[in-house]
Amino acid sequence: MSDLTKIMLSADETGFARAADLWKSCGLVAFPTETVYGLGADARKDLAVAKIFEAKERPTFNPLIVHVASIAAAQELVHWNDDADRLAQAFWPGPLTLVLPLKDSAGISPLVTAGKDTLAVRMPAHPVAQALLAAFQGPIAAPSANPSGRISPTEATHVAEGLGTRVNGIVDGGACDVGVESTIVGLFDAPTLLRPGGLPLEAIEAAIGTPLKTLSGQIANDDLTAPGQLASHYAPGAQVRLNATQAHDGEVMLGFGDIAGDLTLSASGDLREAAANLFHHLHRLDKMGAQGIAVAPVPNHGLGLAINDRLSRAAAPRDL
Repeated sequence: MSDLTKIMLSADETGFARAADLWKSCGLVAFPTETVYGLGADARKDLAVAKIFEAKERPTFNPLIVHVASIAAAQELVHWNDDADRLAQAFWPGPLTLVLPLKDSAGISPLVTAGKDTLAVRMPAHPVAQALLAAFQGPIAAPSANPSGRISPTEATHVAEGLGTRVNGIVDGGACDVGVESTIVGLFDAPTLLRPGGLPLEAIEAAIGTPLKTLSGQIANDDLTAPGQLASHYAPGAQVRLNATQAHDGEVMLGFGDIAGDLTLSASGDLREAAANLFHHLHRLDKMGAQGIAVAPVPNHGLGLAINDRLSRAAAPRDL
């Protein structure tokens, strides 16, 4: 535990300065966003980005999101367009990632984009994330701060338990408010929903005045354009069973609404509360040591779309 204590950084000017110094020297620093904790590194340095993939044991064909401090900073990296401007003005800072054509002059490591000509960018709303980006004054590549394919972290302790001393620092900014990763929209062609997340689809469509295209079927590894598109992802150690009304022998129950459980996403059926609780509750249920986790049905609208996306990937066969 003493080794972990040494890497915990305070969410103040001293901690922010230390995190910025670690990033400048190709280190890895985990930090809170409003969605989940991210594992950050300098997006311009191949060595730093390679350390992300090594620490997470993440396949290198899976691209990363780059976090920026401002719209202007994003415009330096990607070819901006009118839809990007409308969405950024409406929802940044916040849980929305935009995928746009990469500028030749961006200086981003090709490991970030998995060698593709598009880049995923977002401006996080969490005040700690904003302070860190201001202290560093550069783009930070940051997937979720957990072993690849496992439950995403919504607290600093989740990061420490999952990655330990594979990271150089963990900034403890408390629990994440949104609790599921950002919504990802591709704007390199017709506006397309690449991953549902913490910003509801309906709000995005209202802002741009047109329905988003959606992807259908399983995506081949070579065709991944954004994180979170792998068939099996966000998985606890226990097998997940969906749309359950009660637990079977050897299972614990994750409830919702009128269906109670060992833990409940939201007894009142509030999808915002359910999203905030999702990964935290999966972590807790997984530690109970059961063979399986039965999950009550969740409505598939609003934030329920993101919740069901994460649950379906958590329940997918692990050998894909």
